[in-house]
Amino acid sequence: MDPRATAFLRLLDIMDTLRAECPWDRKQTMETLRPLTIEETYELGDAILRNDLPEVKKELGDLLLHMVFYARIGQEKGAFDITDVLNAICEKLIHRHPHIYGEVKVKDEEEVKANWERIKLAEKAKSGGGEVPSVLEGVPRGLPSLVKAIRVQDKARGVGFDWEHRDQVWDKVHEELAELKQEVDAGSDKQAEELGDVLFSLVNYARFLGIDPDEALERTNRKFIQRFQFLEQESRKDGKVMGEMSLAEMDAYWERAKGQDDRPATATA
Repeated sequence: MDPRATAFLRLLDIMDTLRAECPWDRKQTMETLRPLTIEETYELGDAILRNDLPEVKKELGDLLLHMVFYARIGQEKGAFDITDVLNAICEKLIHRHPHIYGEVKVKDEEEVKANWERIKLAEKAKSGGGEVPSVLEGVPRGLPSLVKAIRVQDKARGVGFDWEHRDQVWDKVHEELAELKQEVDAGSDKQAEELGDVLFSLVNYARFLGIDPDEALERTNRKFIQRFQFLEQESRKDGKVMGEMSLAEMDAYWERAKGQDDRPATATA
């Protein structure tokens, strides 16, 4: 037997045993698992950003366990089982890749994405009795705002609603910045709205650059944390107290921290 199948069946057997015999596993529901699944997803994302492949492997295992767990609960409810889940995703992938499993011709990944969105809309219309759904219905309401902006723009792009050139998007960023400054200078109550427009336009520009803005912001968060903690540690060594130092003093440590960023990585014990 294929070792992949053997390993997967082993996990299914373990899940069945835990569900039957372990008090904690037996108590879980889809609702109680949900926050844990979200946490595991973020942990996987963190490992990917750190390029920690052993940790990626571990977190993938944790997520796979959750998928098997949900399927086991679905089976108990008589709604679906793991076979239904696997067959459903296989059928969806085949149907949405007509350039692989059909006669459709595509020239690049953009056409692949556009086809995906068109097929998805057709599927939703069919399941909805023929009523054409909104292109944006597939964007979960509960997504973090930055991620939601990315998905909304991707969905719109899939049906051709997009800028033609990145320079146009950059001009839009400047336009939104000017509008924000105008509202700030006027002290109006539209400042938050205009700031939202600036952020949305920056997400758009990042998309044209091929940059994930959520990932870029997270990397900057990490960089700031690393530099700030360097400032805390080094100033403490010098007998100084955070909160009692001048901004100029703190900035000197900050510049040293930036210098640490530029140093080549070395092996540590």
